[in-house]
Amino acid sequence: MSSSDIFIGETIGTAVLILLGGGVCAAVTLKASKARAAGWLAIAFGWGFAVMTAVYISAPLSGAHLNPAVTLALAIKNDDYSNLATYWGGQLLGAMIGAVLVWVAYYGQFLAHLTDSEIVGGPEERTAKAVEAEEPGAGPVLGVFSTGPEIRNVVQNLATEIIGTVVLVLAILTQGLNNNGDGLGVLGALITSFVVVSIGLSLGGPTGYAINPARDLGPRIVHALLPLPNKGGSDWSYAWIPVAGPLIGGAIAAGIYNVAFA
Repeated sequence: MSSSDIFIGETIGTAVLILLGGGVCAAVTLKASKARAAGWLAIAFGWGFAVMTAVYISAPLSGAHLNPAVTLALAIKNDDYSNLATYWGGQLLGAMIGAVLVWVAYYGQFLAHLTDSEIVGGPEERTAKAVEAEEPGAGPVLGVFSTGPEIRNVVQNLATEIIGTVVLVLAILTQGLNNNGDGLGVLGALITSFVVVSIGLSLGGPTGYAINPARDLGPRIVHALLPLPNKGGSDWSYAWIPVAGPLIGGAIAAGIYNVAFA
């Protein structure tokens, strides 16, 4: 795989991942959406199928890492760090493009949601939700773009992201790789998609299971830049956890694989 193939493949694949994954979050969250309040099960399966679709699209070009934690783990496993920056650059750019596409696809719903008095409060109504929209932390639609904890506890939040990523990456390293061992294979895409669903259902409750630094950071940057009314803050004080946790988890998973399976 050439550097250009890797960058293009990861950009396209991660954009599709975030378009479909962020799309299901928008569908469930935004008030004028037909899928409003469809629930956590819809989100978990939506993200799982998003992974499967993105992998099948990008695997021929880049091996479909789509996740800096996966790229780091494979670099440790293969002792080859030469393409690390190329993969990470494509993944971050793709995540940002995907987040913008979610905004485009749900443009009317975002406006309706963020100008609804029940969501952000009216001129004579100062509800808790209205205050939330003005705080520097998470705003009322940040969950469409990025993750956040239900209970803010740095140690627990970081540990949850590490544990979830270890499960994901170990599944990929043991069951999901192609014949070259440098990316996901055809069967691996299906296995990985169901692992993502399982992680979402079992471990997603505390933090929203980023388990992917680019998936969280790219859309969070886009949330900060988009001209959304009453969008509130992008919760940058929490943003390091869904970046550091998955990277630590990926490194741990690679270490476990090299000791136990290699």
